[in-house]
Amino acid sequence: MKYYLIVGEASGDLHASNLMRSLKKYDENAEFRFFGGDLMQAVGGTLVKHYKDMAYMGFIPVLLHLRTIFRNMSLCKSDIVEWKPDVLILIDYPGFNLKIAKYIKQHTDIPVYYYISPKIWAWKEYRIKDIKRDIDKMFSILPFEIEFYKKHDYPICYVGNPSVDSVSAYLDANPYDRESFIKENGLSDKPIVAILAGSRKQEIKDNLKRMIEVARSFPDYQFVVAGAPGITNEYYRQYIDTDTNIIFSQTYRLLQHSVAAMVTSGTATLETALFGVPQVVCYYMAAGKLVSFLRKFLLKVKYISLVNLITGTETVRELVADEMSVSNLKHEFAAILPGGTKRDAILEGYADLKLILGKPGASEKAAANIVSSLKSK
Repeated sequence: MKYYLIVGEASGDLHASNLMRSLKKYDENAEFRFFGGDLMQAVGGTLVKHYKDMAYMGFIPVLLHLRTIFRNMSLCKSDIVEWKPDVLILIDYPGFNLKIAKYIKQHTDIPVYYYISPKIWAWKEYRIKDIKRDIDKMFSILPFEIEFYKKHDYPICYVGNPSVDSVSAYLDANPYDRESFIKENGLSDKPIVAILAGSRKQEIKDNLKRMIEVARSFPDYQFVVAGAPGITNEYYRQYIDTDTNIIFSQTYRLLQHSVAAMVTSGTATLETALFGVPQVVCYYMAAGKLVSFLRKFLLKVKYISLVNLITGTETVRELVADEMSVSNLKHEFAAILPGGTKRDAILEGYADLKLILGKPGASEKAAANIVSSLKSK
């Protein structure tokens, strides 16, 4: 069968590539065409557009690139209709994907499936109307989403979390070897702290320079930046010291050998927790006081990090908007280092998180359900 997939960022590329591998197990004749990334391309199929050419974040960047966004959307619509896949599989990225879903439902009889639900439980809950109208099947990866969709009388299929799959597979294949990691990347013997400043330029611009300023207060540790796909070394160098290391394409390996981390909110917070690395979640935003005020009225959830949303409590400290200051981050970061006052509590919270998420198998479950559902039609 023919599968068309759409992702809009690095984490989507990772999870979609794992789903594609699983689909090939259940459908040996699977053909893929996609808006995606390098990891999906490595599995096989045709890359129509790379996500790095689509990832615009914030009002001004989106406004400046409207023509490109509309051009990409038009290309995507026509390409799907022309290729006539057996199913369209959308991965997160709701601003783009829900518009594509609406068009495909209006103009074709191609079934539309969603893997990794849009975060409408956090805000824009009104999008449930679009989902109920345009999405034939929703595959959820977060346990608390079950109750949310049940409230809206929309059945979903919870398959587990693909980050559990990815981290577990990595650890099984890569035994701990700090000496090799240090030698290959030109690092020192000091304990390593991972800096994950986001996958988009705006996130990096807003958060990284503040993270680096905090790092200067902890000379007994070496801080290593995880380079995001599609972001150049030159872009990072605008915001960091010349002696700060940047490592590309080794985020999991960096986390495996880190004693603590500063992480911009997103899938990375969950991955950091699954590696057992204590973290502070950082998300600076301009006009922070105004954002914090509006957050009380716009957001439907208490937390922004996946770790806290899943455990239902503040397992890790979140510094968001006006709370994301150098002084606050310095204080919270000191508390999660070895011997710090909050470190043990975080590790206990991580143990609870893993129990809630359960064992690996999300990609396999989703793929089996997708293939079975399509064959039954």
